[in-house]
Amino acid sequence: MGIKIEKGYIHALIAVCIWTGFILVSRAGGISMLLPTDIMAIRYLTCASVLLPIWFFKYRFNILNPKLIMCSLIGGLAYALCAFKGFELAPASHAAILLPGLMPLFIIVLSYFINGEKHHSFKWWGVLIITLGIGSLFGGEFKENGLASGGHGWLIAASVFWSIFSVLVSRWKISPWEATVGLAVITCLFYLPVYILWLPKYISIAVLPDIWKDVVLQIFYQGILATIIQMIFYVKAVQSIGPSSMGTMMAMVPILAGLSACVIFSEPLSISLMTGLVLVSSGAWISNLRGKI
Repeated sequence: MGIKIEKGYIHALIAVCIWTGFILVSRAGGISMLLPTDIMAIRYLTCASVLLPIWFFKYRFNILNPKLIMCSLIGGLAYALCAFKGFELAPASHAAILLPGLMPLFIIVLSYFINGEKHHSFKWWGVLIITLGIGSLFGGEFKENGLASGGHGWLIAASVFWSIFSVLVSRWKISPWEATVGLAVITCLFYLPVYILWLPKYISIAVLPDIWKDVVLQIFYQGILATIIQMIFYVKAVQSIGPSSMGTMMAMVPILAGLSACVIFSEPLSISLMTGLVLVSSGAWISNLRGKI
């Protein structure tokens, strides 16, 4: 039992590191020559190419389930369009507050209103502290720049879509495997034809020699590590240590990603940003505690 729990925390730590890297790699793609539409195509084409044969030959299920399609379009298409546009326009350190911070906040609130879930007081304290962290970030932005950037709005929208997806997956009892395959394959089927025919794109044979490193990085991280490997370790960790313990581990993501972004991308580490990172991480941690206050 002890060994299983120890392995569970190792799996959780790997999932945390991959989630942290996702924020950094997505920002790297956002400031590269690649467009958000390119990164989204790379992510889902790669992931679908890996998962589709496994689904077809081994773990087949009804991929045309209307509820799965709806979840995939919300958590795949809508989320990715907003997230990658946000990573293009907003600093990674801000994304480290908004995405990992707003997702649990919106999930807690939406699950209460949509699924009728009764949350422990710890979750509502966590929501309050996360809100203070988000307020610290925007307070600093308003003081320094007069207003928040459009990138912040895109990241907030991405958090809303992912939270709706998460609540619906729970409501409709969609398994992690079904959700993972659905996000990849269904999103790819809907998105790729539109991307090829009508959407702006930078990738072409002419420029590929100049951007191949960016493309390879996004293929490996977005298409394999962040979508497939992360899900495997996340599920394994939840099975070993439970969802609450996994939630407290994921609370490390804002701090790790935010501080790493300041080092890697030379983003300024202001007092309001540091306060926001600490509050959001603390709120996410508290919202996953059990017991009574």
